[in-house]
Amino acid sequence: MDTRVRWVNRRKECQMFAAIRYYRTDPDSIESVVRRVKEGFVPIIRETPGFVSYFVLAPRQGEIVSVSVFEEQRGAQESHLKAEEWVRQNLSELLPSPEFAEGQVVVYEAR
Repeated sequence: MDTRVRWVNRRKECQMFAAIRYYRTDPDSIESVVRRVKEGFVPIIRETPGFVSYFVLAPRQGEIVSVSVFEEQRGAQESHLKAEEWVRQNLSELLPSPEFAEGQVVVYEAR
């Protein structure tokens, strides 16, 4: 059984790959981190080849999770390198190195 997820955009049918980063931080710094990511990192990640979407979640106090979705595995891998470098240069006083996961999206549903 083929479990690969395919989605159709205006140009072609595509597979999707996600890069997920999990950070722990001081709960009081979440707002600052989110603002700086929105202003500084989002424009960078948006330019990564195969970019589909980017989300930042604050699931529990002191936690931040980012999810980047790409049409190609290479984009997901590249996004991790870009995020790591950007965080080191811009948020090192607020965020430690993240836990990281990357892989092919195997279930996807959208309206």
